[in-house]
Amino acid sequence: MHRRNFVSLAAAFAAPLWMGWAGPAHADNIRITGPVVHANLALYFIHGTSAPGKVPLTLEEALAKGVVKVIETGDVNTLAIENLGDDEVFVQSGDLVKGGKQDRALTVSMLLPPKSGRIPIAAFCVEEGRWSARGGEDVRTFASSSTSVYSRAAKMAMKAPEPVPSPNSPIGRVGNDTGARQTEVWRSVRAAQDTLSRNVGAPVAAPQSRTSLQLAYENEKLQTARAAYLKALQPAGEKDSDIVGYVFAINGKINSADVYPSNGLFRKMWAKSIAANATEAIGEKSADAPTSPTLAVVQAFLDAAERGKASEKKLPVNGLLETRVANEALYFETRRLTGGWVHKNYLVK
Repeated sequence: MHRRNFVSLAAAFAAPLWMGWAGPAHADNIRITGPVVHANLALYFIHGTSAPGKVPLTLEEALAKGVVKVIETGDVNTLAIENLGDDEVFVQSGDLVKGGKQDRALTVSMLLPPKSGRIPIAAFCVEEGRWSARGGEDVRTFASSSTSVYSRAAKMAMKAPEPVPSPNSPIGRVGNDTGARQTEVWRSVRAAQDTLSRNVGAPVAAPQSRTSLQLAYENEKLQTARAAYLKALQPAGEKDSDIVGYVFAINGKINSADVYPSNGLFRKMWAKSIAANATEAIGEKSADAPTSPTLAVVQAFLDAAERGKASEKKLPVNGLLETRVANEALYFETRRLTGGWVHKNYLVK
């Protein structure tokens, strides 16, 4: 199913913009503003009351401080992660980790408790073919996580719960088999590299590893193109102290949304998030001048995703992942076993 504008849903859900979809932590205090637009990328900000308590470290911060280890297991789709420090660490689905035998994308949002011990975490390879050290990198561990997956098709391949058995299905529509999903992730990475190369006017694949999504992200021409988006849009997410999440649209079509318990965690994730969104927008840029979705359409998207059929599974450490499947959208919520949610992600099918 292709992304839709949710016009019919907007008419169906005509409630005020602060009603309907918000979790208990933000009830009656939610509002949505926007759009803030640059070229083909439109942003909508979700404002609300921040949950109390200390803001956790992000995976990027924790790896830079050396208080978390992400460890190669020799299994393409499973890594190990360990928090050696005294603070909680937030891992977001889609975080890329660089190094090991292959760069990987982590598939689930979770909170790592202090002194967690070694915990398995599901992952997908985003660097097809390599299975050895790259340059001077440590083949046993992953050194950094400065990037997020910037392909909606790859996110669908990693996270969409519904099986779609046809091997000829469009990108982002695959079965539940891990091997089929991994193949689809590799296919989406190749597609993302191809479209980025066309739109920046030069190959983005890196000579040292032409299949690496991470190294493509670091391409100099792509960084230059991305800088214009960041200059125009990043300050908007840093202006207000009550922003707890955002929705973005590319070429006039809603793509996805992320919501956090606090402005503090949103701000920590913002630079990484907007850079990934800008990269995807560059890859999908066309000559047409898109019309941004209305606030009512954005609200309808969030409402529809939260009203989907729910299921849940226990995470490896102190958490639950709830998935809701609607006709046109998916909703993922990570929360603690003891109560309180950690991250909400919405994704258009």
